Amino acid sequence: MPKCRIFGIDDGLKQVVANGLYMKTYIGETISVAVIKFVEEAGRELPAKAHDHGEEASLQVSGSCSICEVRPGEADVERVMNAGNAVIIPAGLSHYGVNRFEPAGISMRLNVVTPPRAEYGSGDDTPYYPLADREGM
Repeated sequence: MPKCRIFGIDDGLKQVVANGLYMKTYIGETISVAVIKFVEEAGRELPAKAHDHGEEASLQVSGSCSICEVRPGEADVERVMNAGNAVIIPAGLSHYGVNRFEPAGISMRLNVVTPPRAEYGSGDDTPYYPLADREGM
């Protein structure tokens, strides 16, 4: 029988990069949900990797972020999200993010993608995040 799943935004995050990136993911039948928390100490230097997937709704919880749209043959288009802002990223649009941190050194967002992101594994796996220089990421 289907049931609701309630979770704390900043609870139970898994380490992807020590002192830099923490995440958790949930997979539903038609959507995937990811909580992504960057910590300034090591998170400032993490290289973003352009990627695309299904349609995404992203809510900036704390800090801020630029979503950069990759336009072949043109300059990337930057869209700034401050805490409390949300964005819809169309399916198939190549993009990457650049974080800016709140005074406490955090940049956090909640992403919902449909269809579910294929690279997200079970809840027991280390969450996937597209970083430019990491194998398997």
